[in-house]
Amino acid sequence: MLIKTLVENTAMSKDFGSEHGLSLYIETKKHKILFDVGASDLFLQNAKTLNVNIADVDFLVISHGHYDHGGGLKAFFNENKKAKTFMHHLAFGKYYATRPNDKKNPLAYIGLDENLKENKQIVFTSDSLLISDGIEVFSNVIPKGSPLKANNGLLMEQNGQKVQDTFAHEQNLMIEEEGKILLITGCAHNGIVNILEHFHSIKGRMPDYVIGGFHLFSGSGGYEIPEKIDEISNYLMDTKTKFYTCHCTGIEPYQRLKAAMGDRIDYLAAGSEITI
Repeated sequence: MLIKTLVENTAMSKDFGSEHGLSLYIETKKHKILFDVGASDLFLQNAKTLNVNIADVDFLVISHGHYDHGGGLKAFFNENKKAKTFMHHLAFGKYYATRPNDKKNPLAYIGLDENLKENKQIVFTSDSLLISDGIEVFSNVIPKGSPLKANNGLLMEQNGQKVQDTFAHEQNLMIEEEGKILLITGCAHNGIVNILEHFHSIKGRMPDYVIGGFHLFSGSGGYEIPEKIDEISNYLMDTKTKFYTCHCTGIEPYQRLKAAMGDRIDYLAAGSEITI
């Protein structure tokens, strides 16, 4: 499999733009897949630099209903008229983030553009869905253990009230090819450990590779405590999986993970290309 990072918070060089968001292009032997579309149309610009034709994408998976993963959805539909777009049926809910340092806008809307909800390319998902041979999405991850600090201040609208987001709208992507399994997470709001546990309950094994954000940093919740990061790194080391992280993991938490995990974890910036 070939994976190209189209959008991430940082960039490999000045040839690529960066933004608070995530978009990954995955090419298997049979399919071309896009996982998230970042916060804007930046993914299109970086795709061209990486020689990726977005019009050729077969499937788009949106990980959850936040703008930094689905903000480029309209631009995608303008560019690609054929790809089935898989989104959780709760992805178009109303989602917000507190901004404690922003007196003018202390509560920001971070959801998706509801005007896109009726697009005929969209396929709404629930607990799990087999997209194609070896390509599957799953949600319904049961949150266990202490909640992530970075989830503080992330809210959803329920019965006219703004309450703590449950992240039921979050889904993950599994791709299996030649006996190897890649797991891709968007932000892992439900916790990377919980997601891996759920994956294991489905497959009876751990993935060979994991790519995605671990949500150990956010503007509203700050950095995860060091003890929690160490707990996560210990768990990840026991899985024998190779990890590539990015986006909402945060640079400082990543550096702590890297110090503990060595070559078992690496960072993906916009413009990076890996083959697994």
